[in-house]
Amino acid sequence: MISVVTADSRGLTQVDWLHSAHSFSFGSYRDPARMGVGPLRVINEDRVTPGGGFATHGHADMEILSYVIAGALSHRDSTGVSSVILPGELQRMRAGTGIRHSEFNHSQTEPVHFLQIWILPNRKGLTPGYAQQAFPLDARADEPVLLASLDGDDGSVEVSQDIRLYGSRLREGKLVRVALDHGRLGFVQVVAGSPMVNGRTCRAGDGLLLDGESQVEVSGKGAEVLIFDLPRRP
Repeated sequence: MISVVTADSRGLTQVDWLHSAHSFSFGSYRDPARMGVGPLRVINEDRVTPGGGFATHGHADMEILSYVIAGALSHRDSTGVSSVILPGELQRMRAGTGIRHSEFNHSQTEPVHFLQIWILPNRKGLTPGYAQQAFPLDARADEPVLLASLDGDDGSVEVSQDIRLYGSRLREGKLVRVALDHGRLGFVQVVAGSPMVNGRTCRAGDGLLLDGESQVEVSGKGAEVLIFDLPRRP
């Protein structure tokens, strides 16, 4: 079974400095049919105007991933980390027992466009922490490159949950496949382009849940996707 969260059906938060599209329930957007997939709880596609950003606020017991599509994102948190996240990089902030942080557009002249992804950890009370890793887009041409995993396999960012997150960019006539073990769920977030995902034509911003499928298969010139391999339960 394949179900689609289309780009134009997502919830929206819009203020003077932020345009945020929510694939799943978030903030004031509530849809009982869209409460996440397994441990995947949030995918927000955020666009922040020059100089704008999220003031210091707190989280606990969540693995929060930021994936920059265009521009640059500044991060600061209560563990003392101060960093800038660039396109093709993945940041993981482990909220654990509690962390306070802020995110701002690093530029005063150009917008920043990024995905904010929340994963429920496999246990509560973890020590807060931070990781950031570059995954050059050229190295992901026609390959499903592992970006995040439970054990940090193959140089991926380690997350405290039994997930595998892949990233890929495709050229014309090429396709990528990710096998799904029995009982696992797939979720594909289309970052750019108009790929075919298991025979369905998609566009940027769409998300596809694959339940009962043996693999994820993606093709499409110029398409960029994130592919989640997920347990059925958090």
